[in-house]
Amino acid sequence: MAPTNVPMLDLKAQYVEIADEIRDVIERVVESQMFILGPEVAALEEEVAEYCQSEYCIGVSSGSDALIATLMAMDIGQGDEVITSPYTFFATGGAISRVGATPVFVDIEPESYNIDPARVADALTRRTRAIMPVHLYGQCADMDPINDIAEQFGLAVIEDACQAIGAEYEGKRTGSLGTAGCFSFFPSKNLGGFGDGGAITTDDPELAEKIRVLRMHGQTSEYQHRYVGGNFRLDALQAAILRVKLRHLDKWSSLRNENARHYTQLFTESGLTSKVTLPATVRSNHVFNQYVIRVSERDAVQAHLGEMGIGTKVYYHTPLHQQACFRGLGYLDGELPESERAAAETLALPIYPEMPAEHRERIVGSIANYFEQSGSSTVRKAA
Repeated sequence: MAPTNVPMLDLKAQYVEIADEIRDVIERVVESQMFILGPEVAALEEEVAEYCQSEYCIGVSSGSDALIATLMAMDIGQGDEVITSPYTFFATGGAISRVGATPVFVDIEPESYNIDPARVADALTRRTRAIMPVHLYGQCADMDPINDIAEQFGLAVIEDACQAIGAEYEGKRTGSLGTAGCFSFFPSKNLGGFGDGGAITTDDPELAEKIRVLRMHGQTSEYQHRYVGGNFRLDALQAAILRVKLRHLDKWSSLRNENARHYTQLFTESGLTSKVTLPATVRSNHVFNQYVIRVSERDAVQAHLGEMGIGTKVYYHTPLHQQACFRGLGYLDGELPESERAAAETLALPIYPEMPAEHRERIVGSIANYFEQSGSSTVRKAA
């Protein structure tokens, strides 16, 4: 009999646990026939603001729209520059470009895969308006030096926290570490809806109010528009589902951490740490939206795991400064070497909360098997 496939993500396992709660809130929204914004969204905003230790939260249509709406609310646009990481999902740089500003890419720390604060100051120009650090894979960027630079030069700090709800830095949660924090509720996220959704957190009341107006086409009263905004509204069904899931989020984050520790144990016992670089928790509690290893033979390892029925994912094959749409910015290949090396060597393994231990054992055993077949003498059988 062929071995059971190991999925990269199994959302059905999570749904089984909360199915009754989800059905109840869906029925509640359907009976209300209030599908856009409304009391469910307002309640979610209060709960997310409290969870993220922020004064305000504004529910929006996606994590990408959260970034765009925040930039719009700050009047960042044509002629402005925003410093960010090139090793991230496209929406980070795409949102900056979408509002007419120019993304300025700064290389990453090799351990955390987050923007290197030591390089941010060198990227400043008279046109710099904001810094957009990404809390990649569920771990915070090094925010103290970033905030120090921002304060010194009068810049906004926009956290791209789309992968990191619940992560902490110096005891403070993502979304409370800068001027504003942007979150995604895409289904694969730690807090994922049944479709697209997002949120913005801030302690600035004027910024919060402007974002609320912008998400409704800039409308201040019926058919009266102060700004040219967008349709960035969050659906009530998504909000109701997310409210259920938010109650379980800390437990799920804890399970992700347990899975990560088990991986570390298995990789160590198998003698693989000379071949595979494991995720490093550099400065915060990691919430492991992804468990990402680094291996020089990444593509061959991924192919081997695929042949064994094991799902994996590469985030991200091509850094933003090498994307065709950003080639006009003038970055040369090799100019941001840590980002390029991460793109060539990193591989995400399954880490979802409900993942059975035997799946992790099979994954690490299969990686050990790859190196055994390739002639390594330093690899031991997984316990």
